[in-house]
Amino acid sequence: MKKLLALILAGTFVFSAVGCQNKQESTGQSTEQESVVVKDSLEILNNVWESYTDDNKFAAMGGDYNQMTENAPGKFDVSDKESLGSLLVVPEDAAVMIDDAASLIHAMNANTFTSGAFHVTDEADVEKFAGSLKDAIINNKWICGAPETAVLFQIGDQYVVSAFGNAEMVEYFKTQLTSAYPTAEILAEESL
Repeated sequence: MKKLLALILAGTFVFSAVGCQNKQESTGQSTEQESVVVKDSLEILNNVWESYTDDNKFAAMGGDYNQMTENAPGKFDVSDKESLGSLLVVPEDAAVMIDDAASLIHAMNANTFTSGAFHVTDEADVEKFAGSLKDAIINNKWICGAPETAVLFQIGDQYVVSAFGNAEMVEYFKTQLTSAYPTAEILAEESL
């Protein structure tokens, strides 16, 4: 009986040791870029906004002049180049590169916080679009006070997200976005 018990314990030990040797150690970092599947620009801002705590939410509006939402992100009509420029600071040369957009804007003062998510039609134009948008935000002639900071992200192959405004609000947005989309790449971060 003792020999049988010793044999069972020895067998269990051997299989446990073999199992431990074959186990790959996790470093907490993925070696390959995870694939990001995003349905549309609105999904990105909705996921970020839904992750906000009540204490960090603010009176907001989304969308554009014709399809405005209250206290939530909204779809933005990309054919309205004038609104893209005035609300999200997208220059005309960059506006032709996108086919989908969404916005989340502080309801009292857009310079306090504004975010836009954009789907760039051609993956080859992502860098050009982001550069043009960054330059437009930096060089914009602000009315009613200038935003303190701006940040641009790339999510997946074809989505660019911008946020500008109060430094604390932009930093919180950045934290929530990178938590919701861990593979998001910061393309630019500027003090204004």
